Amino acid sequence: MNIVIDSHTHTIASGHAYSTIIENAQAAKNKKLKLLCTTDHAPEMPGAPHYWHFNNQRILPRFLHDVGILRGVEANTLNVKGEIDLPASTDQHLDWVIASFHEPVFKPATEAEHTAALVNVIKSGRVDVLGHLGNPNYPFDIEQVLSCAKAHNVAIEVNNTSLTGKSRKGSDVRCSNIVEIGKEIGVYFTTGSDAHFCEEIARLDLAIALLEKHGVSEEQILTTSTSRFLNFLLLRGKPEITEFAGLY
Repeated sequence: MNIVIDSHTHTIASGHAYSTIIENAQAAKNKKLKLLCTTDHAPEMPGAPHYWHFNNQRILPRFLHDVGILRGVEANTLNVKGEIDLPASTDQHLDWVIASFHEPVFKPATEAEHTAALVNVIKSGRVDVLGHLGNPNYPFDIEQVLSCAKAHNVAIEVNNTSLTGKSRKGSDVRCSNIVEIGKEIGVYFTTGSDAHFCEEIARLDLAIALLEKHGVSEEQILTTSTSRFLNFLLLRGKPEITEFAGLY
């Protein structure tokens, strides 16, 4: 399986990451990626930047070191209503919005509450993908949430860092269940390194191995093709990115 996009990466702006976007782009080029999603933590995460940081991504060049840059965010799912921690006015400046649970922002609750939060954040129409769902601190009804994601064209991330056992310990079994069920439902998958240092960019070996183990076809994996990924954004109602015309 050839992955050409890293859909989840962080820069020093996130507060606990250690590389600049220039360094990340250079690493992406070295790893032969075609597109890089830069997705710093949204404001409610301790140490994260003000929402102006995300609005102002419009000044970023579309290509850095010959790698296409997608302007994104890892937003926090705040509550069971499915609200996220950015004003709606920021949406127009973003190509790619991940919604994730983080313990400092959304205290782990019941399975029913987690499920409601995920269903409602999907239905909000504001997010493109659900991040690191394997976290055992946030059990949810997998079939219900993934069916909702499929119905609303929201992707499901396979997060490589979750599979290392260094973060969100115990995610591996749940991630496997999510991939198994997601394959049958027919969800779109993405692969994210969740890099917090440039050397982690495109470190996706465990995510790839899990998808291959379950026999997920490349047609279901958005990050295997720039065309597949960018046309998914069109499906989501995002405007065409003219600078990427040759990548659709």
